[in-house]
Parts: sequence; structure tokens; C-alpha cells
Amino acid sequence: MDYSPEFKKNFATAYLAEEYERLAREVEESVAAAGNDADLLQMAEEDITRIKARQDDILVEIERILAKEKEEESKPTALVLEFRAGAGGDEATLFAKELKEMYQKYAEMQGWQVRTLDDLTIEIGGAQAYDALKYETGVHRVQRVPLTEKSGRIHTSTASVAVLPIRAKPKFEINPTDIDMEFSRSGGAGGQNVNKVETAVRLIHRPTGIDVRSSSERSQLANRQKAMAILAAKLETLHEEEEAKKHASLRSGQIGTADRSEKIRTYNFLQDRITDHRIKESWHNLPKIMQGYLGDIVEALKTASQQGGIGEAEED
Repeated sequence: MDYSPEFKKNFATAYLAEEYERLAREVEESVAAAGNDADLLQMAEEDITRIKARQDDILVEIERILAKEKEEESKPTALVLEFRAGAGGDEATLFAKELKEMYQKYAEMQGWQVRTLDDLTIEIGGAQAYDALKYETGVHRVQRVPLTEKSGRIHTSTASVAVLPIRAKPKFEINPTDIDMEFSRSGGAGGQNVNKVETAVRLIHRPTGIDVRSSSERSQLANRQKAMAILAAKLETLHEEEEAKKHASLRSGQIGTADRSEKIRTYNFLQDRITDHRIKESWHNLPKIMQGYLGDIVEALKTASQQGGIGEAEED
């Protein structure tokens, strides 16, 4: 890594940059003071060797700080959870809403900020939120007797969960020319401006067909920024899905593949059991779990991931 004056503009590295430049001046002064005197030149060379070693150490430290900053910038500051009803009609829609409530309650128990973006989408803010919930992407299956089922027949329904990381600095740059942007009047809380000002934003990413809408913010600018952040997260997730499919043989050592088509978990109400098929582990007291008590499941997935885990879900 070479020295750059730009290091002085960064608060975290400014003091090291100043020290580096001070040492550089010492080198110049030592050479100038030695002149043509052989003995003084030899002494100067010893000093220069020592100074250069210190400068190398400074560059290593600057590189470490900048790498840490870059890593922090790329960490998700929040996440968006999207829920979609799958097979099962009204029962699937009901289950998708129940999943949303379950994750919302879990997040509130952790002290994380939760915002409802629409009926089946929530945003969760918190430094540890994404690390805790990143393995929830996939298809969740429920087996139970619906309240409307008079014959007592067990129904199997599904709902999918998508976990979208919201980053301060998105991993993917979006070309503005690839986006169609539409504005409309927003409904919901917002005072007198509701339905009078076009604050709601819709983005359509033409290359992928991804459609993102945001109307939860009070201004058009804020909704546009929110929609762009969600679009960037969806593009990141799409890229990860494509990479996982390209390297399917490597997935056996991974837990979260970000594949929303993978059936990851079954909620069997008759047996009072929830099973995660990726790690072949089950938990009981399903009503309590549905009230947001997901801690044991979250920790089990983290542990499995650290130990190598199992990427492919195998249904029982």
C-alpha cells in the first residue's frame, strides 16, 4: 500500500498520515545534514532504515483501519422482510400475515425498531438484526386444520419470506437509466398532505423486471431513497441466488443460500412442532414460538452456520 495525502482527510487516519509525513521530513533532514560526510551518511542510513520501518508500520495500520471502515460501511444497517402467500389460498395468506407478526414481535423483544411498510412488508433496524434473521429466507410450510375446515381435514399451505439487507453503501450500483420511476399520491398517516401531494414512489428496474414501491415516508425524496435502498437489496439477493445456482455443488457447506424457493421450515400445529429442514432440528411449543420467541431457532442456525451447516433443506 502506497501513501496518499488523502489519508489526512479521513478523521480515523489523519493522525497516522501526519506522523508518516513527519517521518518523511526527518529522512530529508537527515540526508541534508549528512552532506558528503561518509560517517554522517552511514549514520543517516541507519536512521532512515529505522524511519522507513516505522513508515511501513503506519501504512499497515492505515490499511487495517480503511479495511475495517469498508467492512462497516457494507454491513446492513437494517433489513426488509417481505412475506408472500404461496400454495393454499386464504390459509396461505393468513399464514403469511402470522409470520409477519411473529418476526415483528421477535424484533420488538430485541429492542429493534420496526416499521410497517405495507400489509406484508416490514423494516427492522438494529445492528444485529440482519445477522439474526438472514437465514430466514425461503419457503415456510404450515400443516394444520384451518378454523374454516368443518371436516377436520389437515391443510398444508406455504408462505415465502425474503430477507433484504439495507446497507448504508449498497454493494451494487444501479444505473439510473435502467430505472422507470413513477409517482402517485400516498394513502395513510401523513396529515393534510395525504392524497394531495404525489409522495409515493414506484421504481421498475427494466433489466430484471423488479418492481419496488415505497409510500411509508412523508416526502417523495424519502420514499425514493427508501425504494432505491430496497431495489439495491433485491438486486444483491438476486445476484446471490444466481451465484448459488452456478455453484450448487458448494452449497452443501452453507446454511443461508438466499434462495426464496427453498422449503426451509415446517410448522406442524397438530404435533406442536416446528422443524428446520436444513439443520434437521425441531422445537416444540409452537404457539409460544409464533408469539415471537425465536431465540433458540436463531441461535441454532448461527451455530450450524459456524460449524459448516447444511445448505440443502431436506423435508421430513
